[in-house]
Amino acid sequence: MDSVRDRIRTASRLVVKVGSSSLTTSQGTIDVDRVDALVDVLAARRTAGTQIVLVSSGAIAAGLGPLGLSARPRDLATQQAAASVGQGVLVARYTSSFARYGLRVGQVLLTADDMMRRSHHVNAQRTLSRLLELGIVPVVNENDTVATDEIRFGDNDRLAALVAHLTRADALVLLSDVDALYDGDPRRPGALRLQEVRGPQDLVGVELGKGGAVGTGGMVTKVQAARIATGAGVPVVLTAAAHAAQALAGADIGTCFHPDGRHPGTRLLWLAHATTGRGRLHLDSGAVDAVVGRRKSLLPAGVTAVEGDFAAGDPVDLCGPLGGVVARGLVNFDAGEIPDLLGRSTRELGLSLGPEYERELIHRDDIVILESHH
Repeated sequence: MDSVRDRIRTASRLVVKVGSSSLTTSQGTIDVDRVDALVDVLAARRTAGTQIVLVSSGAIAAGLGPLGLSARPRDLATQQAAASVGQGVLVARYTSSFARYGLRVGQVLLTADDMMRRSHHVNAQRTLSRLLELGIVPVVNENDTVATDEIRFGDNDRLAALVAHLTRADALVLLSDVDALYDGDPRRPGALRLQEVRGPQDLVGVELGKGGAVGTGGMVTKVQAARIATGAGVPVVLTAAAHAAQALAGADIGTCFHPDGRHPGTRLLWLAHATTGRGRLHLDSGAVDAVVGRRKSLLPAGVTAVEGDFAAGDPVDLCGPLGGVVARGLVNFDAGEIPDLLGRSTRELGLSLGPEYERELIHRDDIVILESHH
């Protein structure tokens, strides 16, 4: 099998993610030279025939200067105001920078909610595919102006991994302010670069740092994003934005994360990684065995309790007898309807409540087993 670096060098469709700290000055304004340097690399690859999707942070950071703020605001409303101002600044900068090469960009703003709802994410997939067919460079960002704390990606690393899967990209390149993943703080002497990560065993004992003053990510989110992408069969390279040209050329820099060969359905990937449970269903041990062990649908007879306020179609967490989350699924009933169904067979429910109740709480095709719990 080709190495990760070969696959990036020869990819016909690439998702490239760049963080806030790689695009902005310490004052929080967009660094024009940095943007142009990144665009020089991406435009060269695009002109050579590779389709590029750029997932770019920086909207909130870009809004700090125009709003006269000296640091990233802590409250959500001011963050959203900064994003509103900054998103226009950011896309205008990309538009003029790519225009130097005769390339056009298209803005795509996504929320986690867009990924949770089947119709929304199919629509996002269709839009991105059409933009690429038309020769446009999509510039994707989280829609910070409307995202709430409850339904945020929280960082663009995870969004980039999901977009790589959504667009069936050949590879994902994560550009950061650090040139690779190290086994400890790279500022400390003796820290070693991890050249290849082939699985969780390669990360044992590795210290992962948190994000900086401008961004929200950090190495934790980048490793999580790499796990999502590689779990969907997409190879990943992580390196510094300053090394973008070498990374796209397949040079031996950064850290390569190898795909594990599985290709889960898009919906199940969203369900596992882009959603949070809007409520909880507590299962008895028999139901856990049926859902997790035998991959069956969840029937009302095996549910002992319901928590939360959710509507039919929402994602809910499925908990075992000890309270741990074992799976997540898209529920067929509102929270208020479920207590009357608990412990009863579907046939009994159909006879007493009507034929619309003679069905599963969650169909097996809408259930994802959560990796860390099985």
